Amino acid sequence: MSTETDINSIGIIIDGNRRWARARGLPTIAGHHAGFEALRTLIEELPRLKRDYGIMWATIYTFSTENWNRSPDEVSYLMKIFKDSFKEIAESVGNTRVRFIGQRERFSEELQQLMHEVESKTAQNTGVTVSFALSYGGRADLLNAIQKLRESDDPLDEATLSGALSTAGIPDPDLIVRTSGEQRLSNFLPWESVYSELFFTDTLWPNFTVEELERIFTEFQARERRRGK
Repeated sequence: MSTETDINSIGIIIDGNRRWARARGLPTIAGHHAGFEALRTLIEELPRLKRDYGIMWATIYTFSTENWNRSPDEVSYLMKIFKDSFKEIAESVGNTRVRFIGQRERFSEELQQLMHEVESKTAQNTGVTVSFALSYGGRADLLNAIQKLRESDDPLDEATLSGALSTAGIPDPDLIVRTSGEQRLSNFLPWESVYSELFFTDTLWPNFTVEELERIFTEFQARERRRGK
């Protein structure tokens, strides 16, 4: 039986890669590289987190619609990291299922094909489902969903709108964590987060550890979730 302190679905806003690099006098790309090392460690720990806390879904805010406005060199390097990381994930993900949400049509055909291959290869896995939010923006996702419903005969209600979003099938997150000290959601899951517990940590993403995440889980389990009651 589930309870209000069960952790089924989590969201993570990874932030602070560039500040991590600047603090060390390193180029921005070094921060992104370190950030993906931290992400890889988290993914490797997901089977244990499923066993210990019951987590079945993790949505990771990896690249927002606004991130396209960064310098061409930085965006180009991030595309390279995505390509290399997705290939590695496809080979080493174990029983984890991988999804991609967001505007994948904005990526190169090569990256789109790679996303499709990773999703197809892991589709039958029964472990934690990791959803990478890439070129994702909550407002854009809502507008796209509403447009799809306007072109259909489906009634416009909460259920059909949720089903038209790119996050369809992903349970609303029980908690959302943002690193780096910023205390806002920055267009991440605005529809899905209405009853999520929010946690903000000053830790920059490359320094964020699974141990700190588990401390956040402990705090979450001590909170009372009223949900308007």
